[in-house]
Amino acid sequence: MPDYSSRLKRAVAMTDVAASVALSFFRRDPEIEIKADESPVTRADKATERSLRDSLQQHFPQEAIFGEEFGQTGEGTAMWIIDPIDGTRSFIAGLPLFGMLLGYLVEGHPKLGVIRMPALGEVYAGGEGLGATCNGQQIRVSSCTALEDARLFINEGDKLAVAEPAVFGRLVRSGQLRRMAADCYPHALVARGLADAVVDYDLQPYDYLPVSAVVEAAGGLMTDWQGNPLKMTSDGRTVTAATPRLHAELLDLLNRP
Repeated sequence: MPDYSSRLKRAVAMTDVAASVALSFFRRDPEIEIKADESPVTRADKATERSLRDSLQQHFPQEAIFGEEFGQTGEGTAMWIIDPIDGTRSFIAGLPLFGMLLGYLVEGHPKLGVIRMPALGEVYAGGEGLGATCNGQQIRVSSCTALEDARLFINEGDKLAVAEPAVFGRLVRSGQLRRMAADCYPHALVARGLADAVVDYDLQPYDYLPVSAVVEAAGGLMTDWQGNPLKMTSDGRTVTAATPRLHAELLDLLNRP
């Protein structure tokens, strides 16, 4: 197995530099543009991605980069994937739950991931064969095996309620504790053992691939709604769970006729 330890340390350091860029715009009334998919983007998104790209090109000049704001540069089997501000709507609203995602893929498979929460001062990192950490301390998922006992996050609930009303109806009656949320932080809480599961919807590869590397390094599972491994062409519907039994129960709930 390749030694990804030095790469992960470098990735954490690069996101630390980029976090200061994002925070320099936070709660300062950022200029907002609306993209073709009707999602917002700010100067902060673009400046933060440029920071990460500059660092990646300095340290890994031969490797491809794919980012939310500037697309793909370079080719090859190794690629870095960036979401500079995961949760732009939270960022615009002054909510400190926006994140920053950086992942490393080999032949499309996530090998390393960093979830940084700039306004919270938290960074989650993990990789294949490395385990996962929060601010340098080892973390691991919970041992929850039953949905009735689970601390469940339902992400993008407004979209789910419209597009998948039957699924949404089942989810809001599930779990011991339910929270509506969005973006990467609930998945990080599963990796940390503070939450047990997240059902998510309408994601892009830069939203879920870096996150999946951290969740799986912490001992959890993150797949699509059919239980398939996540890849660049996944449909954007994901389920994160602490244990295989809990994951299987969620898949059953999501796929009932």
